[in-house]
Amino acid sequence: MSLLSPWRTDFPALAILEAQGQTYLDSAATAQKPQALIDALTGYYTCGTANVHRAQHQPAERATRAFEDARIKVARWLNASCPTEIVFTRGATEALNLLAYGLEHLIEAGDEIVVSAVEHHANLLPWQQLARRRDAQLIVLPLDARGLIDMDAAANLIGRRTRLLAVSQLSNVIGTWQPLTDLLPMAKAQGALTVVDGAQGVVHGRHDMQALACDFYVLSSHKLYGPEGVGALYGRGESLLKLKHWQFGGEMVRVADFHHAEFHAAPLGFEAGTPPIGGVIGLGATLDYLSKLDATAVSGHEQALHMKLRAGLTVRDGVKLLGEPQVALASFTVEGIHHGDLAHLLTEQGMAVRSGTHCAQPLLKTLGVEGATRVSLGLYNDGLDLERFFDALDRALDMLR
Repeated sequence: MSLLSPWRTDFPALAILEAQGQTYLDSAATAQKPQALIDALTGYYTCGTANVHRAQHQPAERATRAFEDARIKVARWLNASCPTEIVFTRGATEALNLLAYGLEHLIEAGDEIVVSAVEHHANLLPWQQLARRRDAQLIVLPLDARGLIDMDAAANLIGRRTRLLAVSQLSNVIGTWQPLTDLLPMAKAQGALTVVDGAQGVVHGRHDMQALACDFYVLSSHKLYGPEGVGALYGRGESLLKLKHWQFGGEMVRVADFHHAEFHAAPLGFEAGTPPIGGVIGLGATLDYLSKLDATAVSGHEQALHMKLRAGLTVRDGVKLLGEPQVALASFTVEGIHHGDLAHLLTEQGMAVRSGTHCAQPLLKTLGVEGATRVSLGLYNDGLDLERFFDALDRALDMLR
């Protein structure tokens, strides 16, 4: 079954990569870009660039309008209550650091910050360091055998000293949707703030912030088929009011003199300096493109591909999946074979896959492995990509054995 992708031709780089003998299976790290994004960036940079929110001339007015239109598109994509709940950042990592510094004043000695064992470094290290700065405790929720947060353990570990819960929506290593519907209310019942790392989850399906009811949600553009260097922080209106400013400079200031300053509220108050204007406009164009796709068809295609990937890995001797991946990716080890050696032979055959600890070293240690090979899929991948991968995998395993 070829499982052809009707959207493949919308991504011009894939034809070039294929001509070079490359098969791209690393979309969880960063996705290829649609022509719609490329056209938007070209249009912005060739028709006259200007800074936003600062001037009255026509290029500035045009750039500001496009920039703020992108904010409306992100808010619509997430079903936020209003566009002012969207703060543009340089990526999900910056958004999480913004939160760790902006909420620091709410954390006191002895308070508890809760994360899970599945977290990417970006949603672990900012909270780890915040706990160190404030003499708080970092509580780690364990996983079950499937790679899901253990809800019985969570019920015992989330308590009256919990001030903040920060968890990933979709694991970038195990590919499991975490049980947020049950988990977030546990924290809210204790009066804690909730942060969701949506860097992987936002790529697969539409997620309603009003239904999810978290306080904050972060995403990266480059994983969502958009440009690099751009991210977004969604904050519920009343939750954004809890944030203190963490970067200072141009545009975020309302009134300033040499010894005193007053700052704008969100979103502008958290967008100090010149933002990635072209990237934000490009993200808006990418969301326009994605919004026109048949969401049911995209989901069905991704699930069929994922089933083919899992089935192909499962039938091969010595291959062991990490957890029970549910969508988009699968990470695996091979008995008696080092992941680095396998990655080298796959790379020589044109397979663009990821090998290592996937920016989640504590998780890999918890699983008892030094590293793993990860295959991750985008909506542009098809069954032929997987057939080429399995052929390359079989040849690599034959050589290494």
